[in-house]
Amino acid sequence: MSDADAALHDALECVVRRNPGQHLFRQAVHEVLESLAPVVAQHPEYVEGGILKRIIEPERVISFRVPWVDDAGVIQVQRGFRVQFSSDLGPYKGGLRFHKSVDEDTLKFLGFEQVFKNALTGLGLGGGKGGSDFDPHGKSDAEVMRFCQSFMAELAHHIGADLDVPAGDIGVGAREIGYLYGQYRKVTGRNEAGVITGKGVGYGGSWARTEATGYGLVYFVREMLRDTEYSLEGARVVVSGSGNVAIYAAKKAAQLGATVVACSDSQGYILDEDGLDLDLLADIKDVRRERLTAYAEERGNCKYVAGRSVWEVECDIALPCATQNELDGDSARLLADNGCRVIAEGANMPCTEEAVQVIHERGILFGPAKAANAGGVATSGLEMRQNAGRLLWDFERVDSELDRIMTTIHATAAATAEEYGVPGDLVAGANIAAFRKVADSMLAQGVI
Repeated sequence: MSDADAALHDALECVVRRNPGQHLFRQAVHEVLESLAPVVAQHPEYVEGGILKRIIEPERVISFRVPWVDDAGVIQVQRGFRVQFSSDLGPYKGGLRFHKSVDEDTLKFLGFEQVFKNALTGLGLGGGKGGSDFDPHGKSDAEVMRFCQSFMAELAHHIGADLDVPAGDIGVGAREIGYLYGQYRKVTGRNEAGVITGKGVGYGGSWARTEATGYGLVYFVREMLRDTEYSLEGARVVVSGSGNVAIYAAKKAAQLGATVVACSDSQGYILDEDGLDLDLLADIKDVRRERLTAYAEERGNCKYVAGRSVWEVECDIALPCATQNELDGDSARLLADNGCRVIAEGANMPCTEEAVQVIHERGILFGPAKAANAGGVATSGLEMRQNAGRLLWDFERVDSELDRIMTTIHATAAATAEEYGVPGDLVAGANIAAFRKVADSMLAQGVI
């Protein structure tokens, strides 16, 4: 076994030994490290400098109690987290997730992914992630506000514009960001707009931030197709999820000539052969916060399929935009059998390891999450830049910057894959390009 292979093996063994039961984190680390043999072999300084040992260990994991009072006057207690994974390229940057599934394993996997995703943007951002097992679904605005205020009362001690900059994620939208930022100002006494991103435009936010992850995903797909015989024009697209990322990915795909025929929620999916009415969908999900059954009832000429997977719908392009490990090996085979040509990840690690293997075996073009869904954090970085200068760019400028960044990420991943002898493998290209950027910074700054 070469020194490079031994170092990679030891790093994986270390992750398994130190993180018992944390299967998502181990999956995320394995996905990155298995790509790195060629670059580690060419750069023995990465092994000598202990980069592999250090890069898999978060700099800090913070866990705290979050007590709050519900509308019935009953005291509830949730658990809050912030995983500050790497600050080698800049302040920790990554979203907050409020969902009953949130635990340390989930946030370590997300934080680890965020390190590499942020490196690809070129914006000088470290990586982190946070959240709570609080579920805002079905809660009143007053309950959500009280929870957010209690959560931020503790988190405020660990964040700052030059230290750690959270944003939104699953369960944390404009409402939650507003409550969190308001409490941060109260706790600290500072109008530090750059401390959190995803804010409303009226109080330090950025145009196009809401659209950014979904739009960026489709810009990345456009680049994937640029040198092929296919394009978004006339393509049949299926999207999983019906939240922010899914809705705006569908909107941008439709703008570029695709027909988006299906999307899903946790209980089933809607199929609209004429193309989804995206304004109606956004109203139902973003404004009324209702289930997709309401869309089917109002639209009339579509159907809601309960308890089934959206991946059974025939499509040219599949965009998994819901959550981790939602697309398994069987689903990947079904998509391939039905003629799917492109799968690009809008959520974080939505494809299982088996699914990715099937995708490669069947020759489907694949856009990995850390590259394809980097548009959200890229635009958060642009929001931070605007906050630093007390500026507000117009929508067109932000969208143009987003397009440029996503185009550059694809070009970087593709060129790196070519350089290391795996042309077309955007997983390897993205992992190696991001790793080199972080590793070189770690070497330059010493053992810290």
